[in-house]
Parts: sequence; structure tokens; C-alpha cells
Amino acid sequence: MSQPNGGLITETNQQYYAGAQGFTTTAPQQEFTFTFNTALNLGSPDPAAVDYALNNFKLYASADGITYTEVDNANWPLLYPYQLTVAPDNKSTITLANNLPVNHVLVCQLKRLDGGNYGNKDAYGITTEQNYGGYAYITVKDLVNNFMVAYVGQDKIIPRVDRSDVIFHTKRGLQEFSYDTLKSVHSQELTVPDNLSLALPQDYVNYVRMSWIDRMGVQHIIYPANNLTDAPYETPTQDNLGVPTQDNFGENTEGTSLTEERWKTANTNLLSQNFNNALFNEGAAWWGYDWGYGGFWYYNYGELYGMDPQYAQYNGWFNMNEREGKVSFSSNLKGQLIILEYISDGLAYDLDSRIPKLAEEAMYQHLLYSILSTRASTIAIAPQYKRQRYAALRNAKIRLSNIKLDEIAQVMRGKSKWIKR
Repeated sequence: MSQPNGGLITETNQQYYAGAQGFTTTAPQQEFTFTFNTALNLGSPDPAAVDYALNNFKLYASADGITYTEVDNANWPLLYPYQLTVAPDNKSTITLANNLPVNHVLVCQLKRLDGGNYGNKDAYGITTEQNYGGYAYITVKDLVNNFMVAYVGQDKIIPRVDRSDVIFHTKRGLQEFSYDTLKSVHSQELTVPDNLSLALPQDYVNYVRMSWIDRMGVQHIIYPANNLTDAPYETPTQDNLGVPTQDNFGENTEGTSLTEERWKTANTNLLSQNFNNALFNEGAAWWGYDWGYGGFWYYNYGELYGMDPQYAQYNGWFNMNEREGKVSFSSNLKGQLIILEYISDGLAYDLDSRIPKLAEEAMYQHLLYSILSTRASTIAIAPQYKRQRYAALRNAKIRLSNIKLDEIAQVMRGKSKWIKR
């Protein structure tokens, strides 16, 4: 039977900080088992192969423990190629083609931007050391094992349950918790292209915040254009009478969205009510008649009276285009570096299948209620566990809210500042 995870640290400092683990042979050795929290992935041991890019580690060998060279066909042909097997507990065993001689060192280095401690400091690809900060989380696998040990069995709350049912309810709970309880906010750093549209991330569920980054690295909030424009879900073409036209298969034909085209070319100074710059951009004088915008614009008009605060900002706007699965930006954000913060459901990638330890008890209570409420023999006692689930979930929200009194005090230092009019 699986033992519950007691939250013990399982990696050495070398494994955690350097992303490396090494062995010194005391006898000829062919198999080496590495115990990273991150499972090793081997596409190909051949650097010339296309699948070599799928490797999340590099293998180095040394005869003296000082000079290391990568294990490949050129440097260590006797050890090349090698094989990899991964056990369910992430223990990864590398089997060399031949024995490594006595007093030799073999090191497995997770890929790092700088090549790691044993490489030649070249850029080997993206960082795959995903275990930094991992002690704050418990994996879905460990949580299921803990639940089976603590709550399932003879004389326990749940006498018997299939492991597949527990996994199902765990994933559903993780998905629901991710929306408003867990730390499920992801972010991407992107550059707005000339077409002013960016594709939404694969695991996107909803946006949290959009901001552009200036030259000092300071973020400026970009606001949604909900009350300014919209992205139509359908754009049927029409005949002269306004009737949608169909193709040879009887389906409405689609055209380009004129709303989106006009939004991309809109004068953002007019949107933000910065009429001075709007006049200059349109080639007008200090005052005059602007036929394109229907009236006289006077110098300083709108700067003191009549301004709508929700539009009086220079950071630009974004608009969600559900039809194309994209997010569109106002024209003044072209070429800007932006950060998209969004919510994921926590199930898109293996890395996401982790639960903060501060919400572990809430997940156990969720599993108890979910399982008991779906069984005819225990549905009568389910309301009791529903209340316990609610209380545990509330505690988890408080714990994960990350409210710091020092940060609140810092913000409140300006409460007595006089604002000049």
C-alpha cells in the first residue's frame, strides 16, 4: 500500500539549486538511477537527431571529476547511445551502452539557460528546472495516495472506492478551485504585432489583467474596451437588400469585420479625450472645424469639464475576440511589450497538476463530499460533509489570499496626501 506523503524534502541541495545529480563509480557500473522531482525525458541521445531537442537533460562524464564532456558519439563513444526508463515515482534510470570505469563520474544536468555547472556555458534551450518552489505544492498523485490511505478502508468514512473515481473528483475539484481559490494565474510576455492581434494561450479560461511595459520595466494597466467596441461573432456578407448570402453548400458566407478594421485604425487620442493631440494628429489647427468628427474642437476643450473618467487614460484598450480566439489592441499599442495574465483550469499541463499545501485539507473535504454525495448509501450524511467542505474552502481562500499588513500600510501612507485641484 502506498504511504502518505509527509511533506519531506526529497531532493538534495545540488538537485534543487544546480539541477544536477552525480555518481562516482566504485566498481564498473552501467545503470544509474536519478531521483529528481522532475522526471527525465529522453527524445534521442544523438545531438544530430531531431528528437534530441525533446531531452530535458544532458549527460556528462568525467575521468578526473574536473573536466566534464557530454556523453555523445564524439566524446564518449563507448557509452553512447544510452537508454532511459522512468518509474512511477519519477525515479529515472539511465542505462549506458557499456560500463563506466571505476573512479569515473557521471552527472545528469537538467537543461538550463546557461548550460548548467557541467556544460560549456552555451545556451542549451529553455529552463526545465520546474522544481523551484515546488515544496509549497503537493502533486495530484500524492494527494490521491494520501486520501486513499487516510479516508478509505475498513472502519473508515469510505469503506471502498475505486482509485479512478478519486482521480476524477480530484481533477474536477482542481478545476473548480482554480477559478477562485488556487494560485492558477498564468502570464505571458508578448509583443503586439502590426495586425494588433494576439492568439490566446492554449490553456486560457479568462483574463485577469493586461498591461504594457515601459523602458524601465514598469507595467501600465490596459483596460478592456467593453463600452467602446465589440468583436462580432459572425460577419455574414449581404446582398443589396441586406439579406445574408450563402455559398454552394447553403451556409452563410463570412466577410471581414468592419467593426474590427475601424477599431484598429481609430484615433486613440479622441477615445481618451485628448483633443489637443487629436487635432494635431488629424492636421487641424489650434481650433477649427473637423469634418471627420462632426464639429468644432477648441483648444483645451474637455480638459476641465465634460471628461468621462473611464476613457481618460493613455494606456490603450484591449478587446477579446471570441470568434477568432484572439485578443485585439488599440492602435497606440502596436509594437509594445505587454504581459497577459490569465486564469487556467489547472489541468492543461503536468506542471499545473499541483495543489498548494495551504489548500490540501480543502481538497480532502471536497473529495469526501463529492464521493459520499454520489452514493445512494451515504447520500443522507453528505450535507454534513458539504458544510465541512465549505468551511475548509473558506480557510483555503484566506490562507492563499496572501494579504500582507506591511504592504497595506505602505499603500495607506499616501492617504493623507493633499491632491491639488
